[in-house]
Amino acid sequence: MLKNINLKNFTTFGVSAEAAHFATFSSEEEARKLTYNNTEELLILGGGSNLLLTKNFNGLVLKNEIKGISAEEKNENSIVLKVGAGEVWHEFVLYTIEQGYYGIENMSLIPGSVGASPMQNIGAYGVEIKDVFEKLEALEIQTGEIHTFSKEACAFGYRESVFKRALKGKYIITQVYFRLSLQEKTSTHYGAIESELSKQGISNPTCKDVSNAVIAIRTSKLPNPKELGNAGSFFKNPVVSIDIYNKIQEKYKDAPSYPIDEKSVKVPAGWLIETAGWKGKKIGACGVHKNQALVLVNYGGATGNEIYNLSSEIIEDIDRKFGITLEREVNIL
Repeated sequence: MLKNINLKNFTTFGVSAEAAHFATFSSEEEARKLTYNNTEELLILGGGSNLLLTKNFNGLVLKNEIKGISAEEKNENSIVLKVGAGEVWHEFVLYTIEQGYYGIENMSLIPGSVGASPMQNIGAYGVEIKDVFEKLEALEIQTGEIHTFSKEACAFGYRESVFKRALKGKYIITQVYFRLSLQEKTSTHYGAIESELSKQGISNPTCKDVSNAVIAIRTSKLPNPKELGNAGSFFKNPVVSIDIYNKIQEKYKDAPSYPIDEKSVKVPAGWLIETAGWKGKKIGACGVHKNQALVLVNYGGATGNEIYNLSSEIIEDIDRKFGITLEREVNIL
């Protein structure tokens, strides 16, 4: 176990914050030993891609490095893969594409670990984890027991799960099971995937074609965390009533939206932020990315508090201009 470790290189935002104690684990048994009779506050890290550190952590940081991918069940239509929570998400996506498994190609290039994927119910271009999720195994910190959670038990919502709410900080996700399709079926209707495929002259895309299209789109819009500190989408896309959306449309006729039900729609947070004039704006060492207003960036040397304060200014401005309160997607510590 290490002491007084700077977590700057363990999160994609790249801000400095010190952990009193730090250790890694690569098995359930190692995690159990590290948490047994532990009296310190715990922070479990995967890829550190959805976390903004605003202060030092006076506790124990554990980095999940449980690896492994294995087939647990297979029939003529689908396969269930058991995946270690410490696997890098994008590398896992590429593995499934190499094998010809369909289902998560739309989520290519999302930063982070496999273990964080159900916690956040990550998603992109019309596909979410809940669409391919089978179950997960997690270590209960207090007892050291391994529990299995079904899709229903995870209570998935938009970038939400029970692990971000009622069970926050009580479990360490160790293994995630995904049911992927062996049939050649893709989802290309959301966002710019179809136009990107058309640009490439592809009419009957494979999972690899869709992945390549998504990678091309994301690369053109989103900064590489290794080059420019960020946590991807900082805000959730708000769901608002039809009445609120109609008021916005009175002023902005082309305001985008995605229907949720008869009474509500989802409005892209990036459009709200860009329309309010924040896109490309730089304040000190942090700012809003020039190509994607949904992404806050660390230009180098920014503190977590500076980034957090910038997000607060954006939230207040959007509320003032549109009557919509944005919610942070990134976890704040």
